[in-house]
Amino acid sequence: MIGITRRCVLGTGLAVIAIAPSPAADPYPTRAVRLIVGFPAGGPTDIVARIVAQSLSERLGQQIVVENRPGAGSNIATQAVITSPPDGYTLLLVSPPHAINATLYRKLPYSFLEDIVPVAGLADGPNVMEVHPSVPARTVAEFIAYAKANPGKISFASAGNGTTIHLSGELFMAMTGIKMLHVPYRGSAPALTDMISGQVQVMFDNVLSSLPHLQSGALRALAVTSRVRLEALPDVPTVAESVPGYETGTWWGVGVPKGTPAEIVALLNREINAVLGDPKIKARFAELGSAPLIMTPDAFGKFLAAETEKWAKAVKFSGAQVD
Repeated sequence: MIGITRRCVLGTGLAVIAIAPSPAADPYPTRAVRLIVGFPAGGPTDIVARIVAQSLSERLGQQIVVENRPGAGSNIATQAVITSPPDGYTLLLVSPPHAINATLYRKLPYSFLEDIVPVAGLADGPNVMEVHPSVPARTVAEFIAYAKANPGKISFASAGNGTTIHLSGELFMAMTGIKMLHVPYRGSAPALTDMISGQVQVMFDNVLSSLPHLQSGALRALAVTSRVRLEALPDVPTVAESVPGYETGTWWGVGVPKGTPAEIVALLNREINAVLGDPKIKARFAELGSAPLIMTPDAFGKFLAAETEKWAKAVKFSGAQVD
């Protein structure tokens, strides 16, 4: 009987060992994480990505590698992320073009709101209406008068078709009745290069990338596109002070491919929000005319849905369309 009992105990012990769970997998992340940006280096989206990536790398203990994949209004970058493994090692820098493209493009190979899981907001801020110093206008009212006296002779630059920079210009034309020639670029950085050289005359760029050029005098600010004046440019009026009801802006966030584990999304949200809560990061964004956009994944998802609806109206209003 004793022998039988021992054999039973031994058998039971072996059974317990056999069904015991395997050791837990290595905690995420165990290697570098890519943050895909749909615009060139040096533009506002790239600047935000690099500010956050540096601090997030320190918190996660793994490098966040910013990878620029410009083109097609960020669609190339989005497609690259959507087709990546949903394992948390490929992130997408989300910005207004993602909300705009749903209406701007007649046909897309993906549905942004369905194929990208919202993770966290990063920052938001207004655009600034700026001109090359050769433009004689020093106020919005003077610019409107100048444009009406020179119909079709003024070129306005943008970071690409369907960006907030593009639609800010389209909306301005629609609300003022002026005519300008749209010149799209593959991001703010190359557009600013031509702005500074005088090849294009006006741009509704994000404050974040244009502020150094405004401070140096290479470009001249006429107005900001927000409802109220900006702390970084206190003497610059709003466009709405001359064109009542005018308001546009931009924002940035992070998304991951559909199917990414919920625990990874939650971890990234927690760590990104911790980065945004750092006083040094807040101060850095303030210097660049932006502010942290701290949200839960659910709140950011609702924000993206609302932005997609809002910009759909703006696209239809402007008549802009890309095949």
